[in-house]
Amino acid sequence: MPHLAPHQVSVVVIGHNDAAHVTDAVRSALAQGPAVREVVAVDDCSTDGSAELLTRLAGTEPRLRVVRHPVNSGGCGTPRNTGLDTVTAPYVMFLDSDDVLPPGAVDALLTAAVEEDAEVAGGLCVRRELPSGREVPWQRRLYTARAVVGRPAQRPLLVRDTLCVNKLYRTAFLTSHGIRFPEGGFRYEDFVFTARVLAADPRIVLVPDRVYVWHVRRSAERLSISLDRAGIDNWRARTRASRAAHEILLGAGQKELARAARAKFLDHELRLYLRELGLRDESYRRDWWAHTREYLAAYEAADLGARPAAPGRLLAQVVLASPGPRDLPRLGELAARPARLLPPYARAADGTPVWSADLPQVTLDSLLTCPVRLLPVAVDARLRPRARGTVLRLRLHELYGRMAAAGPEALEVEWRPRDGAPGRAVATTRTRDARWRRTAALAPAPDGTWTAETPVDLAALAAYGTGTWDLRLRVLFADGASRETTAHAVGGAGLLRRRAVVSARHAVVLVQPYATHSGALALRLAPGAGGIVSVAHARLRRLIV
Repeated sequence: MPHLAPHQVSVVVIGHNDAAHVTDAVRSALAQGPAVREVVAVDDCSTDGSAELLTRLAGTEPRLRVVRHPVNSGGCGTPRNTGLDTVTAPYVMFLDSDDVLPPGAVDALLTAAVEEDAEVAGGLCVRRELPSGREVPWQRRLYTARAVVGRPAQRPLLVRDTLCVNKLYRTAFLTSHGIRFPEGGFRYEDFVFTARVLAADPRIVLVPDRVYVWHVRRSAERLSISLDRAGIDNWRARTRASRAAHEILLGAGQKELARAARAKFLDHELRLYLRELGLRDESYRRDWWAHTREYLAAYEAADLGARPAAPGRLLAQVVLASPGPRDLPRLGELAARPARLLPPYARAADGTPVWSADLPQVTLDSLLTCPVRLLPVAVDARLRPRARGTVLRLRLHELYGRMAAAGPEALEVEWRPRDGAPGRAVATTRTRDARWRRTAALAPAPDGTWTAETPVDLAALAAYGTGTWDLRLRVLFADGASRETTAHAVGGAGLLRRRAVVSARHAVVLVQPYATHSGALALRLAPGAGGIVSVAHARLRRLIV
C-alpha cells in the first residue's frame, strides 16, 4: 500500500433531529485517522439539541465544522449540497447521522482511488438490522474483488447501487460537472445524484472492503424514507426519482445504462412494493395500480423484452394488462426472492403458457426455455405435529412440463436464523449439523406433483434462544442442476396457530409458524419461561398501542 498523504478527504454528515445518533456518526468519521481533513456536519434546523451536541463536540475536535440551516430543507439533498459547498479536501464522502463508517473505510477507498487514478471509489455497504445486529450486504455482486471500470457502460450493474454513501468522490470531478443533489423535499435524491455521476462517465474503482454500515431501525418512531412505504406518496416519489435517473442517463447518451436503470426498477422497486401490496388498504391498492400502469406505459418493448422470464418483467406485463388490482397473493409470490410462480398454470387455446385463463395476453412461453436454475419453481410447505415431533411436508409443483423434463430427485431443506446471535452461531456450523439441514427424497404423486417429508427438530433450533427462522430449499435435479427457493406456506388456520412443544432442555417451547409478506413459511421460537414472558409482553405492548 502506498503512503497516503494526510488530509485528503472531507466527510459530510447530515442530520435532522437525530440527537441520539449524530455524534456517533461524526465520531466514526473522525476515527478514520489522518486521511480525514475535516468532518462537515450539516444540521438541517434540528429542534432536539442536535446542533448543540455537535457544537460542543467541535469545541474539542478541530477537524469538525458545524453548519446549521436556519430553516429545515425538507429532505436530504439540500444539506448534502451545503456540505459540498463547504468542503476543502480533494475527495469527499457522505454519511447519514444514524449510520457509521467502519474502521478503515476511508483508507480503503482513498488507497484504491489514488492507485487507480479514479474519480469514484465504491465499497461494500452492509445493512445492519437493529437491535439484532444481523448484517445483510448491499449489492454484493459489485464488491467481490477489486475491479476498475474505465467507463460505467462497461458495468451496467452499477446502476443498481444507487447509494451515495458507500463511495468516495474526487471533489473536482463533482464540481467540474456540476453534479449536485436535487434540492428541497425531493425523496430518493441519491437515485438522481448517482445517475448524474454515471452520466459524467467517470473512471471507477470498486473494492470488497466494508466501507459503510447502514443502520436499519424498523421500530423507530420516525422511519427512514426507504422504510416508510405505507403511504402512496412514497411510491410516487420513488417512481419520480427512477424516471429522473433514466432521463439523465438517456440524455447523456448512456443508452445501455438507461436500459439497465429501467431493468433495475422492475427487478427491485416493482418487486419490493408488489410484495407488500396485499398489506395495504383498497384505496392504496387502486392508486398504486393506476400510478404504476401509467409509469410502465412509458417503457419500450425492448425494456420488457430483454430476459423475458425475469420476474419483474412478468409482473410488469400483468400490471399493464389489468385495469385494476388482481391476483395479489400470486403476484406477491412471484415478486419474492427467489421468485415462486404458484398454480394454476393456464394455457391459451394454442397451448401457449399464459398467466391465467382470463389474461391470455400475458404469455409465459419464455419459461419453456429458461434455465432450470432460474425457474420460479413453487413448493408448498405444511408443518404437521406428530406424537414424536414435528414433520415438514413439502410438495413441488409441475411448471409447464419443465419439472418432469429436469427430473427432480430431492429437496435440500435448511432452516436459517434471521436475527442476532443464533445467526452467527449457525453461520459457522450449519453445513456440518444435521439438526437444521437435511436432504429429503422427492417422490412422484398421482396429481403430477412431487412430495417429500422430513422431521423438524424444534428443540435444536430453540437451543439458540428466541428468534425467527426462515425455511430455505434447494431443488436437486437428475442432471446435477439445482434451484434455490423458499416454500409457500399452506394449511389454513391450523398451520399458523401458535402451540407449545415439550422440550427436555427448556421444558416448553412456544412455536409460531407464519407466512411472511411474500407468503413464505417461517418460524418464531420462544423457548422456556423467558420466551413465554417475552411473547406475553409483546402481545401486551400491541394491545396498549
